[in-house]
Amino acid sequence: MMTTANQTPLIELRDVYKIYQMGDTEVHASDGVSLKIYKGEFVAIVGQSGSGKSTLMNIIGCLDVPTSGQYFLDGEDVSELTDDEQAEIRGKTLGFIFQQYNLIPKLNVLENVELSLLYAGVPAEERAERARYQIARVGLAGKEKNLPSQLSGGQQQRVSIARALAGGPSVILADEPTGALDSRTSREVLDFLQKLNDEGNTIVLITHDNSIAQEAKRVVRVADGKIIFDGPAREAFPRGD
Repeated sequence: MMTTANQTPLIELRDVYKIYQMGDTEVHASDGVSLKIYKGEFVAIVGQSGSGKSTLMNIIGCLDVPTSGQYFLDGEDVSELTDDEQAEIRGKTLGFIFQQYNLIPKLNVLENVELSLLYAGVPAEERAERARYQIARVGLAGKEKNLPSQLSGGQQQRVSIARALAGGPSVILADEPTGALDSRTSREVLDFLQKLNDEGNTIVLITHDNSIAQEAKRVVRVADGKIIFDGPAREAFPRGD
C-alpha cells in the first residue's frame, strides 16, 4: 500500500456499518469496515454476490450513506451530507465506469462524454474540447458523431471511460467494467485501466472475479460485510488462483 507517515488517505472509511431491516432480521451489508486508500493506488475490492462489495462501492461512490461510522473523501467527512451535497461531490471527485456502460442511446459519443460536464456547468466550448481530448485518449478519435448502437461493446466501454475521465476526477470507480465484454476486449480495458494508474490516477475496481482482481496492485477481499484480506495482489493470489 502507498502509505507515508504524513500522507492523508484519499478514501477513508472508519468503522462503517450499513444495516438493512429485512422483516425481523438485521442484515449487516457492511459490518464495521475500516479502510484507507491513498492517491495513486490501484485497488480491487473483490467478493462474491452478497459479500458487501457493492455496498462498499455505493458508499465510496457517494451513492449511499452509512448507517453509522464515518467516510472521508479527500479529507472531507461526507458520511452525513445531503443528497444534493453528495451529488456535487460525485461530480467533482468521482468518475464512474459501469458494467453496462450507461450510455444514452440517442446521444452520440461526443454528447455522451460531455454529459457530466454539462451537469457541472462547464461552458460549451470547453466541454467539447475536454470531451474530444478524452475520446482521443481512449482511441476513439473520429467516432465522435457515432451513436452507441454503432459501436462494439469494447468501444462503448471506452466511451464510458472517456466520460469518467472528462471531469478530472480524483478517483475512478470501475464496477465490474469487463463483465459484459469478451476476453480480448476485457484485456484491452484492463490494460487501459493500468495505463491510467501508471499515469497517477487512483483506481478502485469492484469485481467478483479473482482473475480480474489480480490486475490491481492491492486487493481488499470482503465476505459477510467484513474485510477478510487487505494486501498486495501477489499475496492474495500466491499461485495465480
